[in-house]
Amino acid sequence: MKQELTKKQAQKLMSIKGEVRGVTFKTDIEYILREKGKEGLKKVEQELKRLGVNLKYNDINTMTFYPVGLRALSLLVIKNTFNYSDDKIKEMGFFATKVSLIIKLFTRYFLSLQRVFFKEAPRIWRKHWTIGELFPVELNEKEQYAILRLKNFNLHPIYCYYLGGYFCGVLQLIVRSDRITFEETKCAFLGDEYHEYLIKWK
Repeated sequence: MKQELTKKQAQKLMSIKGEVRGVTFKTDIEYILREKGKEGLKKVEQELKRLGVNLKYNDINTMTFYPVGLRALSLLVIKNTFNYSDDKIKEMGFFATKVSLIIKLFTRYFLSLQRVFFKEAPRIWRKHWTIGELFPVELNEKEQYAILRLKNFNLHPIYCYYLGGYFCGVLQLIVRSDRITFEETKCAFLGDEYHEYLIKWK
């Protein structure tokens, strides 16, 4: 059963320090329009307004920085408005990599998995977020798995699912596999020092 968000919860999220590029909101727009149409997007904006946040998604600038709390609140409102499951949130993260121009260009020019994983992925993270540090831990192309570690990123548990889907989506653009899965083997919300993802493509 979903729990209705309160203005107090929204304010707490909005007080979190850090910023994120507007492009991350744009991918949400694309997903909601595909799934629920313009009326669906309007419902999300109305719910945000009820929580004291007057956000118009179409006014968001792709490269402008916005509060990270607003990003988390946006995802939570979408989840609640449409009663989305955690799997649906994973799907949103995966979908984001398919419509993000930045990610498409990024994977088009860097076809080496080694380079994408160890050099470009952390750089792209820093371009999108002012919080969190992405560390590539291990890449085993023979056994077809990779381990990513995300430190200093305690925004909200909803991102455990969203980012897992997102990382799988980026990897799929490189390895061209339909059998990509992830497991969050460590989680900062469960007492670990960081988030860690085991991603497999076999």
